[in-house]
Amino acid sequence: MRKALTISAIALASSMALGGATTAFAADSTASPSPSASASASSTPKPAHAALSVPTSPVKPGDSVTLSMEVPDGSTNLSVSSSALKNVKMTDGRGVSATIADVKDGDYGVSLVGTGPEGQKLQATAQLHVKADSPKPTPAPSTVQLSTDFGRAGDKVVVTVKTSAKDASVKSLAFAGGQVNLKSDGEGAFTGTATVAQDVKSGYYGVDAYAGGKKFDTVKFSTEGKSTPDKKTHVNPHVNPDVKPLKPSDHKTPRGSVNTGQAPVGYVAESTRG
Repeated sequence: MRKALTISAIALASSMALGGATTAFAADSTASPSPSASASASSTPKPAHAALSVPTSPVKPGDSVTLSMEVPDGSTNLSVSSSALKNVKMTDGRGVSATIADVKDGDYGVSLVGTGPEGQKLQATAQLHVKADSPKPTPAPSTVQLSTDFGRAGDKVVVTVKTSAKDASVKSLAFAGGQVNLKSDGEGAFTGTATVAQDVKSGYYGVDAYAGGKKFDTVKFSTEGKSTPDKKTHVNPHVNPDVKPLKPSDHKTPRGSVNTGQAPVGYVAESTRG
């Protein structure tokens, strides 16, 4: 004889069966990822390796240096930059040439950026040590030259100053206006034209040359001023009171000479004879 199930037992059995099925469904759903999630994970490119090599020994401003890169084949948009470098050029797929800029002593960062073969970003850095303690070349001394060292009132004189300074001029009392400003040609030479003053006097004058606001030389310049006619001065003839003029009748002309109006040597006038 079968035992009949009560309503409570039936309800309990149904609940357990339903719960087991729900648990099993949940477990199956976590085990199998959705197709969209798998596609998203596979589309993200993996980071690519990149490295940059620079000289390990100290370099000086003006030195030419060579750098090298380690990047995957097919990388593009590669560039190297640094405040310590100028004239940066890619020599081939892995090499870089550059010149050390005029910078102070210190360590300078060098950066490499680019795009990998799968579109990923490439980046690498390195340190470059610059030692700029080499003596700088001594600038050439400033010089001044005049087209002539002599002039008259109104004459033109070409002045040339060569210097490493940013400005130059000359001053002289011999020139109209006193100061002559000079124009630079952009290569260290300054030129201008001076005019000899109208009221200049004859003599010697100094021409002071300035570069960067400081006098560096003085050259001699001679002038000839305008001359003024001298006033005629009456000069009384010299008369010797002991010499008496001869009478016309006493004039004698010596042989071989001209009549000078004076008695010959040894002549004694009749009025003085005893």
